[in-house]
Amino acid sequence: VAHTAGAHGIGILDPIAARGALPLALHPAMTFVGSTDDTTRLARACFGITAADPIGDAIGASLVMEMGGEPVRIPEDHRTLYHAALAHGANHLIALISDAVAVLNAAIEGDAGDTGAANATVDGDATRLAERILAPLVTASLSNVLELGPSALTGPVARGDAAAVTAHLRALRAIPGGDGPHGIADAYRTLARRAADQSGAPATLIDVLEES
Repeated sequence: VAHTAGAHGIGILDPIAARGALPLALHPAMTFVGSTDDTTRLARACFGITAADPIGDAIGASLVMEMGGEPVRIPEDHRTLYHAALAHGANHLIALISDAVAVLNAAIEGDAGDTGAANATVDGDATRLAERILAPLVTASLSNVLELGPSALTGPVARGDAAAVTAHLRALRAIPGGDGPHGIADAYRTLARRAADQSGAPATLIDVLEES
């Protein structure tokens, strides 16, 4: 008997394992939104496998490979940490990109609303303009960090540009949803602080992020 929950191992299957069933946890490290692309993505995904013994491991791995996935063994007591990593990397990315889209829309539209967005392009096509701006940048950043790790960081934090970061925070606080606890500026500051730690940013930048 197998389940596909990421946060749980085989412990939740103890009642049926006690009756002779072979328990398996087979979690696809993939996001599903109900589109036709889900099946294609599943075939390229890694699966976090937890089993009670080598026989279970082998069965789980065979099932995953039959679907075109890659089996990865996750110890029972590490399932929560495994799931937290996936949630942090994938789910929280949605919040980050959604914020970036909102800020870009505010920057593009300005006081002119939709007209301002249309005027920002040569052809006047403002359809999903913020998303179009972000897509190649975010795609490149994701590719870079997966290949290079934290050394892929670029931008004002990587340069130790405290003045630019201060200006960013000021601008973010001035837009709807930007100020206050859990606002966009607060999220920016928290992530910038984490990036500063990873990149060895100078004390002047750390001070700005701590005081903001």
